Amino acid sequence: MKLHLLAAISALALSACDKGPNLAQVCDSHPLICQEFKEDNWCKKERTQTIFAGADLQDSPSDQHKYNLLIAYENYAECVSFASQIEHIKLKEKKTVRINNYIKAKERIEQLSQETAASEHPQLLYFHWTRYLNERSLEKFLRLEGSPELETPASQLNLATYYAKRDPDKTLNLLFHALELYQAGDVIDSEIFKSLTTIFTDKKEYKQAYIWLKIMRLYDPEDTDLTEKSLKNYQEAFQLDSDFLDQVADTTLDKIKAGEFHSPNLKG
Repeated sequence: MKLHLLAAISALALSACDKGPNLAQVCDSHPLICQEFKEDNWCKKERTQTIFAGADLQDSPSDQHKYNLLIAYENYAECVSFASQIEHIKLKEKKTVRINNYIKAKERIEQLSQETAASEHPQLLYFHWTRYLNERSLEKFLRLEGSPELETPASQLNLATYYAKRDPDKTLNLLFHALELYQAGDVIDSEIFKSLTTIFTDKKEYKQAYIWLKIMRLYDPEDTDLTEKSLKNYQEAFQLDSDFLDQVADTTLDKIKAGEFHSPNLKG
């Protein structure tokens, strides 16, 4: 089952990071951070996230901000790696800029990873397990299960990722609990909806699977993993009453967005 290892990216709540005036203010007060990567037409959003995350860490050093910066660097490195493979007929120097930015981003990731190797922060523990197969970090992370430190949507999703192939029912409960922890106005990680769909499909509970597919479609219609046509094909393949199920999906999503969702199954 695909439970994205970067689900914790929701922790990157970098406020208004793509708005010009705010970015200009940050660059005015943190010029060296803004000069870390040479500007390019590609990966602007990802580069901006590294700037805001870097400024946050400089202004308020914490393990949470280190984690946010690691994720921002990873996102930027992934984007610029793809962009660097694109040849420019007239501006071939652009490729060199992107390659240099990619190398620098990977160096920053390595540097910050070494700096946080001994951290007890839940998200950094999970990071060091998933990226470096650090078994000690995994053990520490799992020992925190049930503690207040893991009572966040991101950490519950991280736990679900670990248990996905080991205990599907527990994974289901963890995903539901992650949804319970969202407050009104929070940005929801749609990976949860995808994972719920996968679990219910594997369990041959196609009505439930369709509901979560529809919720995903309603919440993030721009997600290319699911189109209206593929949703229709799913409904037809299993001869589902889409009118009724669509209503259920709409009501369920409203509750999640309002911070009023309650798990239908909290048994562990």
